[in-house]
Order: sequence, then structure tokens, then C-alpha cells
Amino acid sequence: MAWLDAALDGQATAALWTGAPALVAPLSYRRNAQLEAACDASKARGWPVRLRRSGGGVVPQGPGILNVTLAYPCAGSAGDMAEPVYAHLCQLIAKALDRLGIAAQARPVPGSFCDGRFNLAVNHQGVYRKIAGTAQYWRRASGRQAVLAHALLILDADPAHLSAQANQFEAALASGRHYDAQALTSVAQCWQQAHPGSSCPTNLMAGVRQELTHLLKTHVA
Repeated sequence: MAWLDAALDGQATAALWTGAPALVAPLSYRRNAQLEAACDASKARGWPVRLRRSGGGVVPQGPGILNVTLAYPCAGSAGDMAEPVYAHLCQLIAKALDRLGIAAQARPVPGSFCDGRFNLAVNHQGVYRKIAGTAQYWRRASGRQAVLAHALLILDADPAHLSAQANQFEAALASGRHYDAQALTSVAQCWQQAHPGSSCPTNLMAGVRQELTHLLKTHVA
């Protein structure tokens, strides 16, 4: 919210960050009567639950996940600008991945957590797997408006473990939602697929950060 306040004053922010293990769910999950018990059980497993203002579904956070957050003033209505904002963010991340030999495109990936049209997905042997998810949140004040556009990029976290944590939380809610670990991938897995026979770089996180930092310096709105 502080970044959005700054954006309303004309200041753009670009942040690359990682967080501690947690599950992040939209405020709409408060409608579930089992939320408190499900949050307690998740916290006991070492995955506390946080609620966010943007929509969608539950997403894991933690080591091996890189977050890309942009906050900037935006002209035009949210209805008109939502898709261009998503496309801009996806293009930035896809370009950074392309420099690592990984081809990603925006598309839905059924079975992945928090699925949407503006996931980034990688095609391996004819199967698309989600490597990043995106979200946005708009704020308007005094005739000005700003957007916070966010992406979660799975670097070297284990897709099966991420899905398992999300599934345990959804099961405790009795929501009926279940996520398929095979619908996810990571930068580390895709790098090895793109460079068969080579070991994944130990500085993968630093390399991705460097590529994104270079792009963000020249492409942030």
C-alpha cells in the first residue's frame, strides 16, 4: 500500500524480493467458516497464512521464489488497462527467461494454483507448465490512479512441495480445490531441460535477478 501511495504521487517503484515460507490467500477466503482452523493448522506446519487485497486463489511463498512487484501511476480505466498491465509484466519476465534459454508465454494452466490467463508457462514435450503467476491491484484517489502489478516466479523451489502445502490448506477448508504438482515447473527445471547434460548454475537466483534488474531499469512505466 505504501508503494501505491507513492505511485499516486507520481513515483514508480520496482522491487525484486523473496519472503519466508507462507501461504497468501485473497480476502475472499474469509467467507469460509473453516478459515481460522485451517490457518492454525498451516501455521503449525511452518506455513503461516496471510491475506491479500488482490483476487485469485491461494499461492505459496518462500525460499526459491522470486517476487517482482511494480507500482506506478496509470492513465485510463482499470477495465481498459488491466490486460496491457499484465502483458507488460509478462513480457519483462519472459524476456529475462529467454536470455537463460527458457521460452515462456502467457496462458492459463489448468490444475495450477491461482490459475489465470496471465500465468507464464513453459512448453516441455507438448505439455505447458506454470512457471510464474501474476496479479494486480488498483487504487484511486483525488482523480489519480495507480496500479500494483505483481508476479511470483518459481526459481528453484520444489513444485511438488508448493502444491502439497496449498492442497493441505484447501483440504482443511473443505473447499474442493486441488492443485496438480505436474502443472508447475521452475526456472531450475527448465534451465536443465534447455541445457541437457549441464548442471544447474549455483547462482541461478543472482542471474535471474541481474537480468530482471537490467530490464526493469529501462522498461518500468
